[in-house]
Amino acid sequence: MPTAAAPPLYRHLYVQVLAAIVLGALLGHFQPSLGEAMKPLGDAFIKLVKMIIAPVIFLTIVNGIAGMPQLSRVGRVFLRAMAYFLFFSTLALLIGLLVAHLVQPGAGMHVDVASLDQGAVRDYVNKSHALSLTGFVLDIIPQTLLGALVGDNILQVLFVAVLFGIALAHSGERGRAVAALLDALTAPVFRLVHLLMRAAPLGALGAIAFTVGKYGLDVLANLAWLVGSFYVTALLFVLVVLGTVARLCGFSVLKLIRYLKAELLLVLGTSSSESALPSLMEKLERAGCGKSVVGLVVPTGYSFNLDGTNIYMTLAALFIAQATDTELTVGHEVALLLVAMLSSKGAAGVTGAGFITLAATLAVVPEVPVAGMALILGVDRFMSECRSLTNFIGNAVATVVVARWEGELDRDALARALDPAAAVPSTE
Repeated sequence: MPTAAAPPLYRHLYVQVLAAIVLGALLGHFQPSLGEAMKPLGDAFIKLVKMIIAPVIFLTIVNGIAGMPQLSRVGRVFLRAMAYFLFFSTLALLIGLLVAHLVQPGAGMHVDVASLDQGAVRDYVNKSHALSLTGFVLDIIPQTLLGALVGDNILQVLFVAVLFGIALAHSGERGRAVAALLDALTAPVFRLVHLLMRAAPLGALGAIAFTVGKYGLDVLANLAWLVGSFYVTALLFVLVVLGTVARLCGFSVLKLIRYLKAELLLVLGTSSSESALPSLMEKLERAGCGKSVVGLVVPTGYSFNLDGTNIYMTLAALFIAQATDTELTVGHEVALLLVAMLSSKGAAGVTGAGFITLAATLAVVPEVPVAGMALILGVDRFMSECRSLTNFIGNAVATVVVARWEGELDRDALARALDPAAAVPSTE
């Protein structure tokens, strides 16, 4: 049978998003005021996606758990995922610390802390006070059962979905009708995701145009050494660390990146990994990862597996110390590392989490002046894209790895998804 003709290139979402990113950057550069005015497009698209995240997570987790033959596997999947997250999040913090020592991005700047605009970072410091461990734990529990589904806290949705899925699995025959209904609801919800993704190019255009229009490309030149160090470190983390993990588990991280290229461009354009969360979950299921594993690992990873954010935190903290000629002992750096490990877990669901978490960390480690954050405020938006991309790839790799550990990975489906050309039989 003749194969169907491939759709024209311009019909592909990743091409449309890439074109929108380029157009938005040009618009922001040559017409800054008009670029700033495009901000509502980016904000509106992210709100559209966040609108659908809660039902996607809820339905995926509940259907996955309800279909599990043994509920004990839920706890095992969660514990394995958390062990993975803890190890690689800590490794990311250490790598950021190591690179800061090797590259010394802030050395020689000799910035006087008293000359910095402390008011520029005051709002971030105030928000960071809410990132206490106690407040974080209490925030996981919603006010009501349905309250989690109408808010924007991913962990609350995860918490309610797991409890409801376990209850549904224990309901026996009387729960089957509910399980069937929720399973049927999955199709229209994901169809809605596909419809919303058609607006992705507009969202990417608006977000990039605003960023370049407001901050300008010139600001990158002033702190190019810091921004470049961060981007190169994140790239090496993905290719070397995550690439090694992927290779040990029998797949290529580069092929996974190619498979997720549309989602990655969307994350790049919007500076938000949440904008591609529903599509990521759908694609990972299509690539052979078990539904229950995807439902548990991806949302949890968005809160606990922030590799890009962790690299940024230690690298930026030492950059501020170097720029302000602040001497740090080994004890200070160990304290910084320990505080960063805790504060990074409390940033779930907080807008601008990377910068706010850095403020929370520095507030607890007084040796590094919080006012020094004003030095990187201008370029933080440009580093936000890299943080989000690294976080996104890290969670995709983690999901495939945990699925393989659990025996919930269809390797044939993964091979077809990551290398479709090799999976197509020859017609000769």
